[in-house]
Amino acid sequence: MSTDFQHSREALGARLRDLRIEGGLNGKQFAELLGWPASKVSRLENGKQTATPDDLAAWALAAGAPESRSELQGRLRGLETHNRSWRRQLAAGQRAVQEANAAQEANAEVLHIFESSIVPGIFQTPEYARGVLTDVANRHGAPGDIEAGVRARMKRQDALYQPGHRFHTLVWEAALYTVRCDPAAMAAQLDRLAGVIGLETVALGVIPLGTRTPFSPKHGFWIIDDRLVIADTWNAELWLDAAEDVALYRKMWHLMSEAAVFDRQIHRLLDRARRALAPS
Repeated sequence: MSTDFQHSREALGARLRDLRIEGGLNGKQFAELLGWPASKVSRLENGKQTATPDDLAAWALAAGAPESRSELQGRLRGLETHNRSWRRQLAAGQRAVQEANAAQEANAEVLHIFESSIVPGIFQTPEYARGVLTDVANRHGAPGDIEAGVRARMKRQDALYQPGHRFHTLVWEAALYTVRCDPAAMAAQLDRLAGVIGLETVALGVIPLGTRTPFSPKHGFWIIDDRLVIADTWNAELWLDAAEDVALYRKMWHLMSEAAVFDRQIHRLLDRARRALAPS
């Protein structure tokens, strides 16, 4: 979890504590009034749990300060600007998430992308995407609009063929071996990657396994027009727009680029991955 996000959550918790104390209630009394476990009040006040909008509305009312509801929910919106829970995003369905990504990409001119163990969504085949979105839905208990999500993800790829965009993309070679669909579909996905090499809008590099690097692959991220970093974690997307954060991710991207191979050398790595899929 990002330090900025945690600091913001702790600040929200401190404000909640102030409202409770101003209302003349101790933690146990406040929990009883709300019908919550005392531990929930403690976690919210200490920044150990993220409040929901309903939590904040109930808190404001119980503290005798209903007018503070808008302020509290504004703080929550600001907090979630930087930490976008996958569970909450997926509550609207897979299609909605993909369409939001498409809008982000359509409005961008230059994207720098890194993925450590998955083929970037912008290059995925329908079969590969179906496997990935099914896994995501199962993991987060998301709505089952998988096919609508796949269609929306494929629509995102229109940007690859439109002038005015540039996708500087790096993947770790491990992504070529991380099987997210059946072997035949995985082989087709490798062929798809080979097919984007040479596209005018794409610069694709692969970091070979065994290469000495001054970094470890942490998580995938997208840098959008050098103004915003979107980094994936298990539970959320981090949206980072502070200048120092963007600069750090650009530095890491350049270090990774120096370790990558391009053009014909990628075909050699793709061929090696295809052979690993063949039955022994």
